[in-house]
Amino acid sequence: MPDRNVISWTAIIDGHGKHGNAMDAIQVFEQMHHSGTMPNLITFISVLSACSHAGLVDQGWHYFNSMTQIYSLIPAQEHYACMVDLLGRAGKLDEAHDFINKIPVEPGADVWGALLGACRVYDNIELGKLAAEKLFKLNDKRAGAYVVLSNIYAAAGRWDDASKVRKVMKERGINKEPGCSWIEVEKKVHTFHVRDKSHPQTEEIYAMVERLAGEMKEAGYVANTNFVLHDVDDEQKQHILCYHSEKLAIAFGLISTPPTKLIRIIKNLRMCVDCHTATKFISKLVQREIIVRDANRFHYFKDGFCSCGNYW
Repeated sequence: MPDRNVISWTAIIDGHGKHGNAMDAIQVFEQMHHSGTMPNLITFISVLSACSHAGLVDQGWHYFNSMTQIYSLIPAQEHYACMVDLLGRAGKLDEAHDFINKIPVEPGADVWGALLGACRVYDNIELGKLAAEKLFKLNDKRAGAYVVLSNIYAAAGRWDDASKVRKVMKERGINKEPGCSWIEVEKKVHTFHVRDKSHPQTEEIYAMVERLAGEMKEAGYVANTNFVLHDVDDEQKQHILCYHSEKLAIAFGLISTPPTKLIRIIKNLRMCVDCHTATKFISKLVQREIIVRDANRFHYFKDGFCSCGNYW
């Protein structure tokens, strides 16, 4: 490329980060620096996000501090949110909270949302409640804060508290976006929701899901029922997990495409832990490459592994 500017450099950094190639993103950032091109605020969002999605805490701190110390850039809300996300994903929830308390401006919804998401992953009820309340005070109309707080309570078995949060959502007219997955086959897009039976090939799809479930179990797969947020017994939870939208989409892809063809799925929400684990098993069992683009990043599954390194 004869003319490289901050936009082209940033695009490559961002692309590497979204595909789980954090070290490549950092390498490109350093190449940009040595080329004499000055990074901008968007560049730092990209490199901090790459560090966050790979658990590179030390590197993340280095680039965050370099904004002011080397490049004389003033961090914005997005950069603070990236740092909270970085610390939260690494399980450093108290450090993330301390960082928020030291932010020189009033923390916004993205900052508290990042902390709340980490509290869901690490089951920190009290800090999650605090983050959610901050979001409510900011009058954040997005359903995410309510859903995550409800899920934190549900995962801890506090069903009454989870129900109360859902009730508040309903009273305020806030609706949760349903999970949905898409796959394109023969230039036609097919859409799936959890336990969806609207597809004309539902019988074959469900047969494939059940076949895969049996083969995965024999291979050592154990369903992660912690993420089934319904007050039902474990058997029912495992049944619900079998028919998440991405599993239905993958099953349809397997019965509708040649054995060597790569399967591409798009998911509108973050891929749940159980579906992520199951897809790793499926990729190895059927010897197919599977790409899932969820709300956070690209996941490239092959031979039982994912490009995200189980860190997303």
